[in-house]
Amino acid sequence: MQLASRFRNASGVRADRPLSDDQIRAVAPSIFAESAHESRSARYTYIPTIDVLNGLRREGFQPFMVCQTRVRNEDKREHTKHMIRLRHADQITGREANEIILLNSHDGTSSYQMLAGMYRFVCQNGMVCGETMNDIRVRHNGDVVGEVIEGAFKVLDSFETVTAQREAMQSLTVNQGEQAAFARAALALKYDEEDGAAPITEAQILAPRRFEDRRDDLWTTFNRVQENLVKGGLRGRNRNGRTTTTRPVNGIDQSVKLNRALWVLAEEMRRLKG
Repeated sequence: MQLASRFRNASGVRADRPLSDDQIRAVAPSIFAESAHESRSARYTYIPTIDVLNGLRREGFQPFMVCQTRVRNEDKREHTKHMIRLRHADQITGREANEIILLNSHDGTSSYQMLAGMYRFVCQNGMVCGETMNDIRVRHNGDVVGEVIEGAFKVLDSFETVTAQREAMQSLTVNQGEQAAFARAALALKYDEEDGAAPITEAQILAPRRFEDRRDDLWTTFNRVQENLVKGGLRGRNRNGRTTTTRPVNGIDQSVKLNRALWVLAEEMRRLKG
C-alpha cells in the first residue's frame, strides 16, 4: 500500500488491493458522514457516499484510492469534498488500469460527479481522461444511488474509447521539436504567464524518471510530462530568481483540472499528427 502524507490541500491513500472501510475512514471520514452539513436546506437529498460506494461494490466496483480536501474550518471536515477512484472487476489487471473517479461532498460544494480515469502502474500516477469522455453529474435529489450506479456503467462503457486513444498515442512517434512543443503547452497549463516565466524548463518535465520511459511515442511523452508536473520535486527558479522546488499537485480540483487538460492536449496532438 502507498499511504499519502497529510498534504497541504488533501490527504489520501492508494493501495494495490481494494481498500477496506477502516482504511478509507482513516484518511477520508467525510465519506462516512451521517448527515448533510447544517448549511444545506430541506430540499437537499442527503445520501452518505459510503451507501453509494457499497452500491457500486455490489455491482463489481472496488475502491483503490480515496482522498478528501483539507479544510481550515474543522466544522466542515466531516462533510468536505472527497474523491474515490474505483476499478471494475474486469478492469484491474494490465500495465494500465481504467478507473472511475467519483467526486462528492456533503456541504454543497460538489454534486456527485464521475469521470473516466487511468492508472499507470509503472509510475503510480493517476490520469484523468479528457473532455471527450463521460462526465456524469448527479444532483443531490431523487434516486441518487441509482443514478450514480447508472452513471458508473456509462463511464465504464467509455473505456473502449479511452483504450483506443491510448493505443493510438502509443503508436505515434513524436520528434524532439514536437515533444518540446507539447511540454511548452503543458507548462502554460500549469503556470500562469501573468505571474512570469515558469520556474522549470521544458527539458525538465520531459526528463524520464525511469529507463522504460525513454521512448519517443506520444503516450510516453505525455506520461513523462504528466508525472513531472503532478509529482513536483523539480528544482528551478522563481520570478525573483531564487532557487525553488516545484510542489506536487495535491488538491482534488487542481489535480482533476490539470490532468484533464493534459489529456486533451495529448489527444489534440494525436489528431494533428494523425
